[in-house]
Amino acid sequence: MIKTGIIGGAGYTAGELIRILIHHPEVEIDFIYSTSNAGNPISQVHTDLIGESALHFTNDINLSVDVVFLCLGHGHSGNILKEFNFASTTKVIDLSNEFRLNPNHIFKERDFIYGLPELQKEKIKNADNIANPGCFATAIQLALLPLAKHQYLEQDDLHINAITGSTGAGQSLSSTTHFSWRNNNISSYKVFTHQHLGEINQTIHQLQPDYKGETNFIPLRGDFTRGIFATVYTKTSVDLEEVKKQYKIYYKNDPFTTISDDPIHLKQVVGSNKCILHIDKHDDKLIITSVIDNLIKGASGQAVQNMNLMFGLKETLGLKLKATYF
Repeated sequence: MIKTGIIGGAGYTAGELIRILIHHPEVEIDFIYSTSNAGNPISQVHTDLIGESALHFTNDINLSVDVVFLCLGHGHSGNILKEFNFASTTKVIDLSNEFRLNPNHIFKERDFIYGLPELQKEKIKNADNIANPGCFATAIQLALLPLAKHQYLEQDDLHINAITGSTGAGQSLSSTTHFSWRNNNISSYKVFTHQHLGEINQTIHQLQPDYKGETNFIPLRGDFTRGIFATVYTKTSVDLEEVKKQYKIYYKNDPFTTISDDPIHLKQVVGSNKCILHIDKHDDKLIITSVIDNLIKGASGQAVQNMNLMFGLKETLGLKLKATYF
């Protein structure tokens, strides 16, 4: 059994991670660290876990677990790794943005690999430390990987619109997360400046170094709880059927990414670790739609997918989650 620890156990991503791991056949959760909830049952915070687990939050950390998941706010993972000297045999999967930029980010003698399985599965299999991708970045990169891989990105700009559920903002309250503001409402934020642009551009240039176009990204807040619906478009001279063919070839060994011949919608993926893509073309404009669950494929599910690869397990183990269609 793989002994796991979770640091920062009270947030949305940690809750989703616990839900997956307590049913994973090869995992034993050793500790769930939360200073604000130490001693409390996890079901007191993640109330849907009543009857699922008798685990309690703790302020004790086992420094020799097989793998530790860092589910902390952005900018705190490095401090934790400085404070707690985990064994050299302990693998680290960080769900924040701290180590995502620069594919081999070295921190305190730990070499972090960017953990997008559809991009670099073999590197992940041999990695000890993973920088788990961001949610928007996951949905958008999966829409673009085959284009960049086959040098199909011509020198036209990329245009991206993507809308996310309220869980994407985390559990802390703010003026734009209250129900009375979010319900029956939609708004844009961080237009052209969102932090996930760094990851997206890094991957594009890893696969197609000569691409000179700009990536124009407009993120939107939706009035739903979870999920990301992203639309990417750019000009290309490549035939639509050829593009579709190359997408299906690219993802043929990726069990969670599927190409749909029909238009797609969010309910097809919410509650699952899937990404579904739809590809279309209008005149010279290629349009790719991508849908994921931001908390699963965009965070905790992908983290477990990476763990499976790192420990030589079947990639899908513990992740055959069914979308909550209704």
